[in-house]
Amino acid sequence: MLKFYNTLTRKKEVFKPIKDKKVGLYTCGPTVYWYAHIGNFRTYIFEDILRRVLEYNGYKVNHIMNITDVGHLTSNADTGEDKLEIGAKRERKTAKEIAEFYTRAFKNDLKRLNIQPPNFWAKASDYIKEQINLIRILEKKEFTYKIQDGVYFDTSKLKNYGKLAGLKKIKIKAGARVEMAVGKKNPTDFALWKLTPSGIKRQQEWNSPWGKGFPGWHTECVAMSIKYLGIPFDIHTGGIDHIPIHHTNEIAQAEAAFGKILANFWLHGEFLTFEGGKMAKSEGNILTIQELIDKGFSPLAYRYLCLTTHYRSKLSFSLESLEAAKIALENLYQKIIELKSDNQKKKFVSEKNKNYQEKFLDFINDDLNIPQALALTWNLLKDTEISPKYKYKILIDFDKIFGLNLNRVKETKIPNSVKELVELRKKYRSQNNWQKSDEVRKEIKNLGWWVEDTTEGPKLKKL
Repeated sequence: MLKFYNTLTRKKEVFKPIKDKKVGLYTCGPTVYWYAHIGNFRTYIFEDILRRVLEYNGYKVNHIMNITDVGHLTSNADTGEDKLEIGAKRERKTAKEIAEFYTRAFKNDLKRLNIQPPNFWAKASDYIKEQINLIRILEKKEFTYKIQDGVYFDTSKLKNYGKLAGLKKIKIKAGARVEMAVGKKNPTDFALWKLTPSGIKRQQEWNSPWGKGFPGWHTECVAMSIKYLGIPFDIHTGGIDHIPIHHTNEIAQAEAAFGKILANFWLHGEFLTFEGGKMAKSEGNILTIQELIDKGFSPLAYRYLCLTTHYRSKLSFSLESLEAAKIALENLYQKIIELKSDNQKKKFVSEKNKNYQEKFLDFINDDLNIPQALALTWNLLKDTEISPKYKYKILIDFDKIFGLNLNRVKETKIPNSVKELVELRKKYRSQNNWQKSDEVRKEIKNLGWWVEDTTEGPKLKKL
């Protein structure tokens, strides 16, 4: 039985799709004015796991992800400058060039992390017409008002505004969102369309019934998700920072315009913390995937680290924790190599194979309990009653969820010089000549290999 924690109801619920064996999934994508950092990618890894679990359970997933290339201002209070315009000035390029460059970088990082791309990318600037149409519906239903800098959504007219975040409007003060645009009626009101001031020329602006300008950030996801998935659709996801404002305002627009909840399930991933605080561009403590690579880490080592903590719990990041994940992943790869090459004829208890797969399914279907599924994997590897052949088969099946490319692990060819030293060391050990044995071990290490003594004989591992 597949269960997810639904932020909307604040409890685990049995997942039932709107259409049998088909799932509409919308995941909030990046604002492409700079590189996404590893904190962002923790959310994208969680969403990838979600999609993999749905597909593992036999669902056909229609996955839509947006690309925000206009309308995301530096302040959540609908003030400040468009982040794409800032990026353009910083790099002396056009906003379009900035968006295209960082979109390519984002997609490349997804590939490095073995995150499956969505079925469809929806770029905000391609759906201006749809966003204007949505605002016109809201205007007709009298949920909007116009002030000097744009058209706003009047949250006081929506009875249950803020239900996703558990907001109580009476407790929200004017300073809650840093500053108020002049003329805003309520601190929770948000921009649907921002107007270009007289005498100003923006790089990205369009004509509209209210004047030249651009759409507010919260409108794009509503217009694009409904276009491709209908209303309601099954699952909407993002980071927990989207709960109080962005996703709350998406829900408000959908309910005001169509009288329906935008999505039935809302799933949110917790923060990656670094040195005690949230990892964020605004905090100046970000690391990119390329920077991890430059430090000698595989992107999949970071993916493995993310698997060790439940998506709804904070994950404390450090280079030490990443090093531990790197070692664990290398050990897992080595186990895969050993299982592939092991041709033992001994009889094993095969009945337990099914038990492992049943437990695995129970864990992943319990609100994506990947840490437990990972622990089960290591227990499987230690189990002496299951043959190497079946262990390998089960691990490859588990990796449909983990996404660690276990089926692509190849054994590194051992040089003859290293093989000869291993045989020489075996000879010294049989003679109880431990000093010579240790000297040969050091020679082997200097050649980039580590020899481990096991009950089945010495085994080599590439350093």
